Amino acid sequence: MTYKLIAFDFDGTLADSMACFLQAVEVASRKHGFRPLEGELLEQARGSSAQHIMRLLGVPLWKAPAITIDVRKLMRERIAQVSLFPNVAETLDTLARRGIRLAVATSNGEDVVRAILGPAVSGRIADFSCGISMFGKARKLRALVSSAGVRPDEALYVGDEIRDAEAASAAGMAFRGVAWGYTAAAALQTHCATPLLVRPQDLLDFSRA
Repeated sequence: MTYKLIAFDFDGTLADSMACFLQAVEVASRKHGFRPLEGELLEQARGSSAQHIMRLLGVPLWKAPAITIDVRKLMRERIAQVSLFPNVAETLDTLARRGIRLAVATSNGEDVVRAILGPAVSGRIADFSCGISMFGKARKLRALVSSAGVRPDEALYVGDEIRDAEAASAAGMAFRGVAWGYTAAAALQTHCATPLLVRPQDLLDFSRA
């Protein structure tokens, strides 16, 4: 079907920021005293939910907000290292020209998102829902659907993490996972009712004018 609203996660979905994220987490691990995300632990984390990742790292739930703030700050300092995945800009442009309302729903800051997207691509985005807490995406997605004036079944969320799939389901939206993000493709596929997108332009095949 053709969706009236397509919302996107940012890091790992639109932006190739994993290397930057891992650098930020390594610095934060020394400050906050949790296990560094590397080697076998990284492979385990890429197949796990957000809650399980925190357990793997030895991060108590009460510490998560402070660590998240520090990681975002450290990533902001490294913004020059981050770029969009190939064909993201062209895909978003085509979707917008087809009359589909586009949104970004992410834990990253709006200033970072706009800087990496650039002015032209940012101009294609109707709604920026940024700075979302680790487990606050479902509420923000419901708000996006409401503000766009569409039904949940007319909206799609595209993301690269298990929590993205869970948030979309809780919001009553369809979900498409991507095969190129933070979560290992095989692990994400088990939470998706449809095959993962292999490349951004695959979205165009079921979003035709």
